[in-house]
Amino acid sequence: MPLIALVGMPGSGKSTVGRHLARQLGLRFVDTDTEIEQRTGMPVREYFEAHGEAAFRDVEQAVIDEVTRDTDNLIATGGGAVLRAANREALHSRRRVFYLRSTPEELARRLRHDTGRPLLQVADPLKRLRELYRERDPLYRKTAHYTIETARPSVPGLVNMILMQLELTGEVDPNTVPATVGRLDKPA
Repeated sequence: MPLIALVGMPGSGKSTVGRHLARQLGLRFVDTDTEIEQRTGMPVREYFEAHGEAAFRDVEQAVIDEVTRDTDNLIATGGGAVLRAANREALHSRRRVFYLRSTPEELARRLRHDTGRPLLQVADPLKRLRELYRERDPLYRKTAHYTIETARPSVPGLVNMILMQLELTGEVDPNTVPATVGRLDKPA
Protein backbone atom coordinates (compact mmCIF):
# COMPACT_ATOMS: atom_id res chain seq x y z
CA MET A 1 0.00 0.00 0.00
CA PRO A 2 1.51 3.33 -0.98
CA LEU A 3 1.85 6.04 1.62
CA ILE A 4 -0.08 9.08 0.41
CA ALA A 5 -0.08 12.80 1.16
CA LEU A 6 -2.37 15.47 -0.25
CA VAL A 7 -1.20 19.03 -0.93
CA GLY A 8 -2.99 22.04 -2.36
CA MET A 9 -4.43 25.46 -1.72
CA PRO A 10 -6.76 26.16 1.21
CA GLY A 11 -10.20 24.86 0.27
CA SER A 12 -9.02 22.45 -2.42
CA GLY A 13 -10.59 19.50 -0.60
CA LYS A 14 -7.53 17.88 0.99
CA SER A 15 -9.19 17.05 4.32
CA THR A 16 -12.49 15.85 2.87
CA VAL A 17 -10.91 13.78 0.11
CA GLY A 18 -8.25 12.53 2.52
CA ARG A 19 -10.81 11.22 5.02
CA HIS A 20 -12.69 9.33 2.30
CA LEU A 21 -9.54 7.98 0.67
CA ALA A 22 -8.07 6.84 4.00
CA ARG A 23 -11.31 5.00 4.77
CA GLN A 24 -11.18 3.28 1.34
CA LEU A 25 -7.57 2.21 1.87
CA GLY A 26 -7.97 1.23 5.53
CA LEU A 27 -5.48 3.86 6.71
CA ARG A 28 -5.56 6.28 9.61
CA PHE A 29 -6.28 9.83 8.44
CA VAL A 30 -4.03 12.66 9.65
CA ASP A 31 -4.79 16.33 8.98
CA THR A 32 -1.63 18.26 9.85
CA ASP A 33 -3.61 21.37 10.87
CA THR A 34 -5.65 19.26 13.32
CA GLU A 35 -2.42 17.75 14.68
CA ILE A 36 -1.03 21.25 15.17
CA GLU A 37 -4.19 22.33 16.99
CA GLN A 38 -3.95 19.33 19.32
CA ARG A 39 -0.28 20.05 20.08
CA THR A 40 -0.65 23.79 20.60
CA GLY A 41 -4.00 23.62 22.37
CA MET A 42 -5.55 26.29 20.15
CA PRO A 43 -7.06 26.70 16.70
CA VAL A 44 -4.60 27.44 13.88
CA ARG A 45 -6.03 30.94 13.44
CA GLU A 46 -5.49 31.80 17.11
CA TYR A 47 -1.97 30.35 17.13
CA PHE A 48 -1.15 32.32 13.99
CA GLU A 49 -2.43 35.55 15.58
CA ALA A 50 -0.69 34.96 18.93
CA HIS A 51 2.68 33.66 17.74
CA GLY A 52 3.00 34.63 14.07
CA GLU A 53 3.46 32.66 10.88
CA ALA A 54 7.12 31.71 11.47
CA ALA A 55 6.29 29.99 14.79
CA PHE A 56 3.34 28.22 13.15
CA ARG A 57 5.58 26.99 10.30
CA ASP A 58 8.10 25.64 12.86
CA VAL A 59 5.39 23.53 14.53
CA GLU A 60 4.06 22.49 11.11
CA GLN A 61 7.52 21.33 10.01
CA ALA A 62 7.94 19.19 13.14
CA VAL A 63 4.49 17.64 12.63
CA ILE A 64 5.13 16.87 8.94
CA ASP A 65 8.50 15.31 9.73
CA GLU A 66 6.88 13.08 12.33
CA VAL A 67 3.72 12.01 10.50
CA THR A 68 5.52 11.29 7.20
CA ARG A 69 7.63 8.73 9.08
CA ASP A 70 4.54 6.76 10.18
CA THR A 71 3.54 3.87 7.93
CA ASP A 72 -0.17 3.57 8.70
CA ASN A 73 -1.58 6.95 7.74
CA LEU A 74 -2.74 9.15 4.90
CA ILE A 75 -1.84 12.82 5.32
CA ALA A 76 -3.64 16.01 4.33
CA THR A 77 -1.38 19.03 4.75
CA GLY A 78 -2.15 22.66 5.40
CA GLY A 79 -2.14 24.91 2.35
CA GLY A 80 1.23 26.47 3.19
CA ALA A 81 3.08 23.26 4.07
CA VAL A 82 5.08 23.42 0.83
CA LEU A 83 6.61 26.80 1.69
CA ARG A 84 9.48 25.12 3.53
CA ALA A 85 11.98 23.03 1.59
CA ALA A 86 12.23 20.53 4.46
CA ASN A 87 8.49 19.84 4.20
CA ARG A 88 8.63 19.46 0.42
CA GLU A 89 11.51 16.99 0.74
CA ALA A 90 9.88 14.96 3.54
CA LEU A 91 6.60 14.73 1.65
CA HIS A 92 8.08 13.94 -1.77
CA SER A 93 10.61 11.38 -0.56
CA ARG A 94 8.37 9.55 1.92
CA ARG A 95 4.94 9.69 0.24
CA ARG A 96 3.09 9.52 -3.06
CA VAL A 97 1.99 13.14 -3.17
CA PHE A 98 -1.17 14.26 -4.93
CA TYR A 99 -1.68 17.96 -5.64
CA LEU A 100 -5.40 18.77 -5.56
CA ARG A 101 -5.33 21.73 -7.93
CA SER A 102 -8.08 24.36 -7.88
CA THR A 103 -8.17 27.80 -9.45
CA PRO A 104 -8.25 30.86 -7.19
CA GLU A 105 -11.73 31.68 -8.50
CA GLU A 106 -13.06 28.22 -7.57
CA LEU A 107 -11.42 28.47 -4.14
CA ALA A 108 -12.93 31.92 -3.54
CA ARG A 109 -16.38 30.50 -4.28
CA ARG A 110 -15.85 27.56 -1.90
CA LEU A 111 -14.34 29.66 0.89
CA ARG A 112 -16.54 32.75 0.72
CA HIS A 113 -18.07 32.07 4.17
CA ASP A 114 -15.01 30.50 5.85
CA THR A 115 -13.59 32.60 8.70
CA GLY A 116 -11.12 30.03 10.01
CA ARG A 117 -8.29 30.54 7.54
CA PRO A 118 -5.97 33.27 8.82
CA LEU A 119 -4.35 34.19 5.50
CA LEU A 120 -7.75 34.81 3.90
CA GLN A 121 -9.11 37.25 6.49
CA VAL A 122 -8.46 40.24 4.21
CA ALA A 123 -10.56 42.82 2.36
CA ASP A 124 -10.16 41.04 -1.02
CA PRO A 125 -9.89 37.24 -0.51
CA LEU A 126 -9.85 36.54 -4.28
CA LYS A 127 -6.87 38.82 -4.77
CA ARG A 128 -5.11 37.11 -1.85
CA LEU A 129 -5.91 33.66 -3.26
CA ARG A 130 -4.44 34.69 -6.61
CA GLU A 131 -1.25 35.86 -4.87
CA LEU A 132 -1.00 32.64 -2.85
CA TYR A 133 -1.64 30.55 -5.97
CA ARG A 134 1.13 32.32 -7.92
CA GLU A 135 3.54 31.71 -5.06
CA ARG A 136 2.51 28.15 -4.19
CA ASP A 137 1.45 26.44 -7.43
CA PRO A 138 5.09 25.85 -8.54
CA LEU A 139 5.90 24.46 -5.08
CA TYR A 140 2.91 22.11 -5.11
CA ARG A 141 3.94 20.88 -8.56
CA LYS A 142 7.52 20.35 -7.39
CA THR A 143 6.37 18.39 -4.33
CA ALA A 144 3.71 16.27 -6.02
CA HIS A 145 4.03 13.10 -8.00
CA TYR A 146 0.53 13.60 -9.46
CA THR A 147 -1.80 16.55 -10.07
CA ILE A 148 -5.57 16.10 -9.83
CA GLU A 149 -7.84 18.90 -11.09
CA THR A 150 -10.62 19.51 -8.54
CA ALA A 151 -12.89 21.93 -10.41
CA ARG A 152 -15.86 19.69 -11.16
CA PRO A 153 -15.51 16.20 -9.65
CA SER A 154 -17.38 15.20 -6.51
CA VAL A 155 -15.49 13.90 -3.50
CA PRO A 156 -16.09 10.26 -4.55
CA GLY A 157 -14.97 11.25 -8.06
CA LEU A 158 -11.71 12.71 -6.73
CA VAL A 159 -11.12 9.63 -4.56
CA ASN A 160 -11.66 7.44 -7.62
CA MET A 161 -9.27 9.53 -9.72
CA ILE A 162 -6.55 9.05 -7.11
CA LEU A 163 -7.24 5.32 -6.76
CA MET A 164 -7.23 4.87 -10.55
CA GLN A 165 -3.89 6.68 -10.82
CA LEU A 166 -2.44 4.38 -8.18
CA GLU A 167 -3.86 1.35 -9.98
CA LEU A 168 -2.42 2.50 -13.32
CA THR A 169 1.05 2.81 -11.81
CA GLY A 170 0.76 -0.56 -10.08
CA GLU A 171 0.92 0.96 -6.60
CA VAL A 172 -2.50 -0.38 -5.63
CA ASP A 173 -4.00 -3.72 -6.61
CA PRO A 174 -7.53 -3.00 -7.89
CA ASN A 175 -8.67 -6.33 -6.46
CA THR A 176 -7.78 -5.30 -2.91
CA VAL A 177 -9.41 -1.86 -2.89
CA PRO A 178 -13.14 -1.80 -2.08
CA ALA A 179 -15.39 -0.38 -4.79
CA THR A 180 -16.29 3.29 -4.34
CA VAL A 181 -19.19 5.29 -5.63
CA GLY A 182 -18.76 5.97 -9.32
CA ARG A 183 -15.80 3.62 -9.86
CA LEU A 184 -15.35 3.03 -13.55
CA ASP A 185 -13.95 -0.47 -13.31
CA LYS A 186 -16.08 -1.94 -10.54
CA PRO A 187 -19.77 -1.80 -9.70
CA ALA A 188 -20.65 0.37 -6.72
